[in-house]
Amino acid sequence: MIEITSDCTGCGRCVKWCPFGAIEVVEGKAQIQVNCTLCGSCVQACELGAIKMKKEPLKPKDLSEYKDVWVFVERKDRGIREVTFELLGKARELAQKLGEKTCAVLLGENVEPFCKELAAYGADKIYLAEHPHLHEYNTDVYTSIIGGLISKYKPSIVLYPATKTGRDLAPRLAALLETGLTADCTGLDIKDRQLLQSRPAFGGNIMADILCPARRPQMATVRPNVMKKTSPDHERKPVVINIPVQPKLEGIRAVVKESLRTLKEEEKSIEEANIIVSGGRGIGSKDNFQLVENLAKVVGGAVGASRAAVELGWKPKSCQVGQSGKTVSPELYIAIGISGAIQHLVGMRESKIIVAINKDPEAPIFNVADYGIVGDLHKVVPMLIEEFQKVKNRK
Repeated sequence: MIEITSDCTGCGRCVKWCPFGAIEVVEGKAQIQVNCTLCGSCVQACELGAIKMKKEPLKPKDLSEYKDVWVFVERKDRGIREVTFELLGKARELAQKLGEKTCAVLLGENVEPFCKELAAYGADKIYLAEHPHLHEYNTDVYTSIIGGLISKYKPSIVLYPATKTGRDLAPRLAALLETGLTADCTGLDIKDRQLLQSRPAFGGNIMADILCPARRPQMATVRPNVMKKTSPDHERKPVVINIPVQPKLEGIRAVVKESLRTLKEEEKSIEEANIIVSGGRGIGSKDNFQLVENLAKVVGGAVGASRAAVELGWKPKSCQVGQSGKTVSPELYIAIGISGAIQHLVGMRESKIIVAINKDPEAPIFNVADYGIVGDLHKVVPMLIEEFQKVKNRK
């Protein structure tokens, strides 16, 4: 419940912040309209503290009114990120166990054409909010809108990708909604009609199973390339619920002026590559990473790196594979000069074929490798480049 106190001066600042256009100033005082979603933007906007949100005490809710499994749709460039389709497949599996619907939450500008694709990958219902100010992700705006939708429609489960966007959005919503959040999940299931969330803990040495029995929605972020994407069914017809929103620039505290790309235009992202060639501390130097890049180029793959290589400044963070980097599952993963610490293995062990090159025959990486080459990478890698180039030339 939103309460306007006598301290309100009718300045109109809350009107500018409300993304749903649910506030008007009448006779010098703000008034909340019936379309308020309790997103809380006005409380944050009021500099006088004249707007209060009365929340229920932290006690178990009536969980019976919460239903459906939601997936936040993350866009990239002119399309939908693959991790969204992975989450929809898992969400559909969870929803079927609960006897509920699979829903997608899509925000953006002119994004309605994506609804068919989201339906093909499992969405029964799509909450669609379109506005020019939603073209780029913005923390304040997206938190207000999605928080309002969750408060109004009460989903039981909400899943987010464990990407830069998802990791920014999900905890803000968890704080706003006063609910739990499990980050970087690698497994999801239903136990006693609750979301069983599994994630690595203590450096990946154990798996922790987490439940949120008293609060709703149950929320989790899931790493890309962990869940398997299902086959699309293009005959599926979704229910699309259009959400009228009016986000205003006056209510945005931070505006993205410029986005910098750390990868070159011709380079592939490791999250979407079928072949990845990664280098570790054993490469020896930043200059020696040219060997990794040359091999990746000849096989048509992306360049990855271990945490040690990134911390030494040899490659940018966007290339890091592992628990504190990105999870990948390519058709072929070639690890060069990587010892195989558990934190790295967590991020790449789901690869279909793993090839390890290391001069230490006792390196842990060989325990997960399908093929291992013990030798000096400065001799082995040039030989591989030469042989792959011969194959490439014959095609």
